[in-house]
Amino acid sequence: MKLILTAAVENLGEPGDIVEVKGGYGRNLLLPRGLAIPATRGAEKQIEDIKRAQEQRSVRDLEHAKELRDQLDQLKGVTVKVRTSDKGKLFGSVKTGDIVDAVQAAGGPALDKRRVVLPKGLVTSTGGYQVKVNLHDEVEGKINFEVVGA
Repeated sequence: MKLILTAAVENLGEPGDIVEVKGGYGRNLLLPRGLAIPATRGAEKQIEDIKRAQEQRSVRDLEHAKELRDQLDQLKGVTVKVRTSDKGKLFGSVKTGDIVDAVQAAGGPALDKRRVVLPKGLVTSTGGYQVKVNLHDEVEGKINFEVVGA
């Protein structure tokens, strides 16, 4: 079965790769989870869009990672707006995607939400927080952000 990966799959490939897998693996795991799409002529044209989006989010090399870390260190005014109670407790939770969107809204670089490390139970109420971003194997950045009620 020929498939096009839409997400990184361990020991198989990266987004945009055309892979040949056994029928059961493709039908029962990759397709239902949205990790792949059937390889058709129309879908092969979408590979370029997938790869272009991946390149925008990826960190190219060590120097680029250091440059991104410097941008994150200089970034001020990152606020995540969430619904809260009168006492400042959150309704729901703050997700890594919310933090990445807030960084972009504050004029920061486009990051991949999978690189943001948000410890479980860290964000429980309004206030200031700090999370780590794994930019490269050797480079780790930090994002300071504030959670405010919407």
